[in-house]
Amino acid sequence: MATNNLFDQQSLDFLSKYLNTASPTGFESEGQKVWIDYVKPYVDEIRTDNYGTAYGVINPDAPYKVVIEAHADEISWFVNYISEDGLIYVVRNGGSDHMIAPSKVVNIHTKKGIVKGVFGWPAIHLRQGGKEEAPTQDKIWIDCGCISKEEVLELGIHVGCVITYPDEFFTLNDRYFVCRAIDNRMGGFMIAEVARKLFENKDQIDYGLYIVNAVQEEVGLRGAEMVTQTIKPDVAIITDVTHDTTTPMITKSKEGEQKCGDGPVIYYAPAVQNNLRELIIDAAEQNDIPFQRAAASRVTGTDTDAFAYSNGGVPSALISLPLRYMHTTVEMVHQSDVKNVIELIYQSVKEIKNGQSFKYHNY
Repeated sequence: MATNNLFDQQSLDFLSKYLNTASPTGFESEGQKVWIDYVKPYVDEIRTDNYGTAYGVINPDAPYKVVIEAHADEISWFVNYISEDGLIYVVRNGGSDHMIAPSKVVNIHTKKGIVKGVFGWPAIHLRQGGKEEAPTQDKIWIDCGCISKEEVLELGIHVGCVITYPDEFFTLNDRYFVCRAIDNRMGGFMIAEVARKLFENKDQIDYGLYIVNAVQEEVGLRGAEMVTQTIKPDVAIITDVTHDTTTPMITKSKEGEQKCGDGPVIYYAPAVQNNLRELIIDAAEQNDIPFQRAAASRVTGTDTDAFAYSNGGVPSALISLPLRYMHTTVEMVHQSDVKNVIELIYQSVKEIKNGQSFKYHNY
């Protein structure tokens, strides 16, 4: 089924620019600038914090505060060691996958600008048959064409420089959005579209709505942890990606069954507040939005946990976007799922009442 008419050109231009702008964990500023520029016309105020989390606010003076949130950062690498013969060794910045690194082109970010490099790997001719050695973090290296450490340093590369992949956004078979960093800048796109939809439809929200694009999720939910103490919300709806488990080599009995194209995934977990989750499910059913269910053992592993367990306990829920090939440079999401997550957050926001209590026991 073709889905090329789900988004207008304004949305697609923003999505393309946003995804193509590198925003590695701890260095999200450039991507946040793109996001702020898009959201600014649709909110009353833009705010940022010391580490780069950005948020737009509708009704900033309202005492009752609702958050819709995604995280802005993408996984990357750091330069960790430069050998005397000019090869660069790395450590992770977030959950970067060593298995996909060999033969990938990289961008090394320096004060002088981007320096290109490649993750090298021994040729197939030189590897012993039957004794293949898998790439591991300590065995992969970047070659930027230098023959000495001095040459590397002259390029502006030093320990601590951040490294990203240059792979850019495209649409696959008129159905899937594909790019690195869809985890979770697609979330940033979706909450921005909710803000735009509320503005263009002239919806009247009588509480404070905070559209939050948080930094540093990939290293422990840190941006959300900080901003929830600043905003002190009463309710939080989080969106992030989850695994499409229908591709090969995934055990459904362990990982559950979630599929791209079948709709947003609504999570059950200790951190997910049951009454808020049921409000979201009701919004989906009343508006004919397809959805899937998934369960998370102990923690969701998303910013939901940071919001839920802050400020004495904030009613929080998680709406996830099914994604194929997480933490690779070819992350894939179905356009219809993106559209339906936007619609589900939008309808849920409209269902929440000013001052609404989600407590299980009214004492």
